[in-house]
Parts: sequence; C-alpha cells; structure tokens
Amino acid sequence: MNSRPVQFDRFGPPDVLAVGPFPEPHAGPGEVRVRVETAGISPVDLALRAGSSPSSGKLALPHVPGVDAAGVIDEVGAEVSGFAVGEEVFGAVDVARLGGASAEFAVLRFWARKPGSMSWVEAGAAGTSVETATRALDGLGVHEGATLVIEGAAGGVGSVAVQLAIARGARVIGTGRPGNHPFIAGLGALPVAYGAGLGERLRALGVDRVDLALDVAGAGSLPELIALTGTAASVLTIADFTGPGLGVRVSLGELGGEPGGRHGLPIAAALSEEGRFRVPVWETFPMSRAAEAHAAAGKGPRQGKIALTVSH
Repeated sequence: MNSRPVQFDRFGPPDVLAVGPFPEPHAGPGEVRVRVETAGISPVDLALRAGSSPSSGKLALPHVPGVDAAGVIDEVGAEVSGFAVGEEVFGAVDVARLGGASAEFAVLRFWARKPGSMSWVEAGAAGTSVETATRALDGLGVHEGATLVIEGAAGGVGSVAVQLAIARGARVIGTGRPGNHPFIAGLGALPVAYGAGLGERLRALGVDRVDLALDVAGAGSLPELIALTGTAASVLTIADFTGPGLGVRVSLGELGGEPGGRHGLPIAAALSEEGRFRVPVWETFPMSRAAEAHAAAGKGPRQGKIALTVSH
C-alpha cells in the first residue's frame, strides 16, 4: 500500500521536495511504526537533500527525509516488549536509513513514551537533539557543580543541552547573539555574546572558572574554548571537524551512528513531566509545505527547531 510522504527524486534546494505516493514502511525486529503526528527537521536532513552530505551518495532516490518523529504506535516489530499499538511515543528512525520520518507513517528505531506534558510539536522535534546532546554531555562528563560553556546555546541541540546539563546540576553559560540572550536566560543559562574575547566577557560577569565546553555552533571557537578550560580534553564539539587537529573530541551522537546506549529520551520525558524541560520549536509547517520548512530551517540563527505537522 502507498502513503504520501515528503520526498525528493533529485538533490538540490528546498523546492525539490514534494508530497507524493511512496510504499508504506513496516516495523522490523526491534522497531515500532507510528502514525506520525509531527516530524522534526534536522541539519542532516538539509544536507542530504542538498547533496552536500558525504552520505548523500548512499541514498536511493526518491528518498523520504526526516530522522525525528512522534506519533501513535500502529505496528510493533518482533523483539519489542513493553509497548503496544495505540501508545503515544517520540523518537527517531534508524540512522542507517538516513530518513523516513517526514511522512504519514515512520518506523522508529529508538523511542520513549510521550508524556502528557509534552506537546506533539515538541515531541516530534526532540529525538536526535536529545540523544545527541545527551551523548555530548556524557562524553564531557558533565556533573553537579561543574561550570559548562555551551557555544551556540539557542539552536536545536544547544537549547536542549542547556536544560539537560542544568538538570545534572551544572552551572551553564550559553553563548549566542544578543537578540537570543533573553531566550537563553529563560532556559536557565547565563547568556553571553559569542566571538573573540569570550574570556574577558566572562570575567566581567564574575565567571573566573570554566571546567568544560561544548561547541554546537561550529563557528571556529575551539582555540578560545581550549584556552578557557585550560585543556583540549575538556572541550567537545559536534560541529567543528578541525577538532581532532587541536586535540578536541568530535561527537556526532545519534546523527553519526555512534555506538552506545540511548537513554536521553526517557530522561527528557521525566524532566518534562516535572516542568524542567521543553523542546523549543521556532516554527511549524504542514507537511504540504515541507519546502518552506526546509528553507526556514536553513536560514541560520533561530531559537529551537522547525517541525512539520502531519494530517491524516
């Protein structure tokens, strides 16, 4: 049977996207299929569509983009226990498939129950942002009492990382454009302007010690972050591939298919129920306007993610 997801049959700008017939996916072992309510748009989706990702060559065209989705389970694969048809969940696809979530039906490889405190729009945008942020914080060893700088705190991953780090008991300093400072402060971080001279600005704010730094912006700030923390071992980036040359670890988390447990989503769900976590979403579009959604997601600085809503 065919469904009508977003898809593209050639690489290019957002207007290569269209909604059209495509074979329905089905849950395999260790997977569930959901009737999608909302789907998030991630940077990897934009790069794959444009043909600029090293993984673009792996795609069989036409391709359905999207890695994050939330919806109601309508198929449960073999080897799955504890979940049943009709349950509301949020999560992400098998990263090896490089897509499939911007659709009426999506097969999730990892997921958690959607709490009532989390809207469908938030849940659909959460999956890989939560897991990528969680792995980065784990990699840095963020702990209670640590002072952490997050470079690029207003974006999809940065805004999530701020909240998860604060939940661990860390003091968080978030860099961003001055226009984003109220938003960053609302997440619980101390906002500061990004760019050269970060150390001086922090000292002027009374911050005399930075233990750890997470770069999610990829804006060339790694040397300054190393200077702030005193060692490259205390800095981790998810966006700057010059990192290894400076002794800085690079983590792509879920988007990079890194091995390891996936425990961020249940933590985020629990924090949401406690009123301590939200998924910032900048703008939503119906699936029929996926090209506009991709264009908005590619425009640069914003507060949170872009999401697609799905009508059935």
